[in-house]
Amino acid sequence: MGPIMFSPMQRGRRRSLLALSVLGLLGSLLDVTCGHAAEDEDYYMQELLSREMYYHVPGPDDTAPSSEAPQPNPKTAKADLKDQREKARQTDKVASDAKSVKSGNKVEKNKKGSLKTPNSISEGEGHCKPTAEECPPMGLETLKIDDFQLHASTMRRYGLGAHRGRLNIQAGLYEDEFYDGAWCAGRTDPQQWLEVDARRLTKFTGVITQGRSSLWSSDWVTSYKVLVSNDSHTWVTVKNGTEDMIFIGNKEKEIPVLNMLPVPVVARYIRVNPRSWFSSGSICMRAEILGCPMPDPNNYYHRRNEVTTTDNLDFKHHNYKEMRQLMKVVNEMCPNITRIYNIGKSHNGLKLYAFEISDNPGEHEAGEPEFRYTAGSHGNEVLGRELLLLLMQFMCQEYLSGNPRIRHLVEETRIHLLPSVNPDGYEKAFEVGSELVGWSLGRWSQDGLDIHHNFPDLNSILWEAEAKNWVPRKVLNHHVPIPEWYQRKNATVAMETRALIAWMEKIPFVLGGNLQGGELVVTYPYDKTRTLGKTREQTPTPDDHVFRWLAFSYASTHRLMTDASRRVCHTEDFAKEDGTINGASWHTAPGSMNDFSYLHTNCFELSVFVGCDKFPHESELPEEWENNRESLLVFMEQVHRGIKGVVRDIQGRGIANATISVEGINHDIRTAADGDYWRLLNPGEYKVMARAHGYTPASKVCEVGYDIGASRCDFIVSRTNLSRIKEIMEKFGKQPINLPVRPLQHHPRQRRREP
Repeated sequence: MGPIMFSPMQRGRRRSLLALSVLGLLGSLLDVTCGHAAEDEDYYMQELLSREMYYHVPGPDDTAPSSEAPQPNPKTAKADLKDQREKARQTDKVASDAKSVKSGNKVEKNKKGSLKTPNSISEGEGHCKPTAEECPPMGLETLKIDDFQLHASTMRRYGLGAHRGRLNIQAGLYEDEFYDGAWCAGRTDPQQWLEVDARRLTKFTGVITQGRSSLWSSDWVTSYKVLVSNDSHTWVTVKNGTEDMIFIGNKEKEIPVLNMLPVPVVARYIRVNPRSWFSSGSICMRAEILGCPMPDPNNYYHRRNEVTTTDNLDFKHHNYKEMRQLMKVVNEMCPNITRIYNIGKSHNGLKLYAFEISDNPGEHEAGEPEFRYTAGSHGNEVLGRELLLLLMQFMCQEYLSGNPRIRHLVEETRIHLLPSVNPDGYEKAFEVGSELVGWSLGRWSQDGLDIHHNFPDLNSILWEAEAKNWVPRKVLNHHVPIPEWYQRKNATVAMETRALIAWMEKIPFVLGGNLQGGELVVTYPYDKTRTLGKTREQTPTPDDHVFRWLAFSYASTHRLMTDASRRVCHTEDFAKEDGTINGASWHTAPGSMNDFSYLHTNCFELSVFVGCDKFPHESELPEEWENNRESLLVFMEQVHRGIKGVVRDIQGRGIANATISVEGINHDIRTAADGDYWRLLNPGEYKVMARAHGYTPASKVCEVGYDIGASRCDFIVSRTNLSRIKEIMEKFGKQPINLPVRPLQHHPRQRRREP
């Protein structure tokens, strides 16, 4: 079919009609109106119709009033687009049903802990009644909004460009770094702006702002206007009635401030226009925009970034009571393979609940390794907490459905999940809400301690002993004892830390991961630098090759950690290191849980930073679960890599606390109460030795294959002559044993000795 030809009059009439239609559409979309559902549908309908206008052939009856754009027939349009809009409504159900963010102003709690913002203006004559819209963050903090969607009027330098104007983004230690802590305008005047391109029609409902993250500067915006547009050329200011609305901004640089728009506005672009700023600073801002994408199944960017899950799990944030209830529900679903217990209490008296998954819950089975996941040592890093609650639901469901992978894990491993190490801190963060908690509120325990770094510094004890050549004669290279001062009642030790230590000493854990937030990386010991005064230095353990593999097993199966094209969360590009890093080469941290676990117990512990956003919005949880699900399972399976066995005496009894040494690796482990052990190793051949007090050492060559499944390497050791003598003497109260003496033939020169 050839192209349709028009007369010059028809072409002119068509151009006029199109121009008026587009202008009418722009005016409709930019008018600040109440965001009722029916009107939102009309916005979308008009947008589709305006596209069709470009391909509409005007007929002889087509007329347009000279003073206004032609209006489509709503009834006809709704009939023609019914099927398409129904499909769009289903596609965007998650976005349209998103939960509200929490407000830092006067707020009202609902049953889920979300905070509803009150109406910011009173209802006046001629005004629409304000409504509290429930739209999630668009994703500046979570990086769903990419750098190309952020623009600014000017920038001071590249490190302070628009791409750095993201809520909670962190700066480096020094000024003038490539990755700095905000967008800062190049000039200080009221004409500056930060712009977000949503790339589709979006119902904007609110703006959250922060000042600049900096140890050296104090910069924040104290008031601003909000403008919207559909073409980035014509802008309309959000109004309060007939006047431009001025929103109150920040009073300092770290605490986020939320301002809800008086009524929702539907547009594609939104700008924040600073009007005043801290008198001793300049125009600098970090921001997040709240908005619901309007239904548009044809939108390329939406389809490209959409991640869905088929798992039927409880995707929401759980406060302490809800967490406890959820654990109970899962336990009732799978009573034969689960158990709930607590390891102690928090400073405020909240129990630290753990969830066990095993085919024989409550008992250590000889030959079965023990694994643990912990989360929430920093109370405001809540994604790990929710991931563990999702994991226990998932494993229960999959076990019941007969998933062979999950069944094998449950039957061959004793798994412990501790979702909230710091429930006191979490409750603080939960009370404020996901977008307004900031970077640090709720991080510490109730008595102000960082639980993850509150363990005794055993590194210094071991390294000092090595420098004096006391290892292994006076100080062992493993199970370094806790200093006496640390165990005193008045020591600066959190109750939660003491509970963790008792738990770690009681159960013979082999492998553990503590889930944290604010980054995308897996860190492994040591976390403390060996050289005094150095803040960053590669400080490997004797098992560095094993730790690297364990870290990579999680990072490489995560959807984002090893993606070289992903944007850095803050200042470090961990993707170029395969998503892993030695803790001390990132930043030194004495007394970390990882170092303590390695030096005081058999457990190899790593920190897994599961997301850039410490406290993601509820609507982000399904995607974060998809990002981490496979990694959580793969890392658990690594507990079966290396060698395992039992150390027995010649009577077949297991020997507890026997030492297992691997030639070439200056770090030993010990057997559990039944004489069983697990030693994580990479594939290869190893000369392994078993030693126990009072027994003759035994050694053998053990081979580790590439397939998952620890190689069997058992030992039988016999008592030494000296130990047998001591045992006999102990039996008779250490008294000489009176035995009948036979007469002996002596040489004449020898004197007979008295028995």
